Amino acid sequence: MIDHDGFRPNVGIILTNQERRLFWGRRIGQNAWQFPQGGIKAHETPEQALFRELQEEVGLREQDVTILGCTRSWLRYHLPKRYIRRHCCGPTCIGQKQLWFMLRVHCGDDAFCLNRTAKPEFDAWRWVRYWQPLYEVVYFKRHVYQQALEELAPLLYPEGVPEPYPYHMGRPDVLRHGYL
Repeated sequence: MIDHDGFRPNVGIILTNQERRLFWGRRIGQNAWQFPQGGIKAHETPEQALFRELQEEVGLREQDVTILGCTRSWLRYHLPKRYIRRHCCGPTCIGQKQLWFMLRVHCGDDAFCLNRTAKPEFDAWRWVRYWQPLYEVVYFKRHVYQQALEELAPLLYPEGVPEPYPYHMGRPDVLRHGYL
């Protein structure tokens, strides 16, 4: 399902544990890390897609998590031209528009299962510090990750959001302008 602007509706999932670390998955067969995410089917609400993707990609069920919140609006990224597949008929997907959810995990690490489907998304995972994904995600998703993490951070850090330092080596302009 692609909208009239060429964006595929999608949910992004930020999983956090009791230590406020974030789930970080390695895409199968690649040295590329990201949060779980996936498309919203025509008959689904974003929340239904969230729980389907959670089960498919990391093996968790609705009862294993609590939704802490979600972004107020769609966050969009454009695909680089080399990833755009032009079809003879139907709309061309130029990127994704995503609603991002932050979830608290209530189960142990042993509940995670990356091979629930015939085509797994991830082959490894780890818990990382809050801002670390900004330094490891593929460049064309970085701005959306930054927007989602900034908007949702107060849900996890009501006492005040930690600074991204030390990852950016004392250069606050790096995050502000997306130059990571």
